[in-house]
Amino acid sequence: MSMIDIKDPKNVNTAAVVGLGLVGGWLTARETGIRPLGGAVLAAAGGWAVRSWLAKTDPLTTAGLTALYVGGFGASHPLAKKIGSWPAVLTVTTVAAGAAGVLADR
Repeated sequence: MSMIDIKDPKNVNTAAVVGLGLVGGWLTARETGIRPLGGAVLAAAGGWAVRSWLAKTDPLTTAGLTALYVGGFGASHPLAKKIGSWPAVLTVTTVAAGAAGVLADR
């Protein structure tokens, strides 16, 4: 038995991980004022989600979900100028987490 018991990737709720990465990364950057720290949260959650998507789905689905996650992060910036920061982050998170839930978690 190892010192750290890591959850099997097929049992990870990736929709929750995506939500944590996008909302948590944004909040971390906003509240600390250290944007790279928010990026580290975003990247860590993204890596954890990709690990699970690879175990649960095929490479094409994994690539699509990864593109949606990264694209959501990128899209939230111009969207924030139109609808505000919180609505933009919540919108892209809902889309990305919803896709993860439907395509990988169900």
